[in-house]
Amino acid sequence: MKNRIKVLRAEMDLTQAQLAAKLEVSRQTVNAIEKGKFDPSLPLAFKLSHLFGKPIEEIFQNEI
Repeated sequence: MKNRIKVLRAEMDLTQAQLAAKLEVSRQTVNAIEKGKFDPSLPLAFKLSHLFGKPIEEIFQNEI
């Protein structure tokens, strides 16, 4: 699944480690999500949505 997490994280001037701490996940998890190697759970997607102040649909795009 494509996502805009890396761009949104950079706009907030956060490192992967800082974002991971806010989400209560590992930095490796953030890295995997950014690279599209791991799709987050729905609760984690909602956390990202809340943190970035964007609807989930603006963060994630389904690759069809």
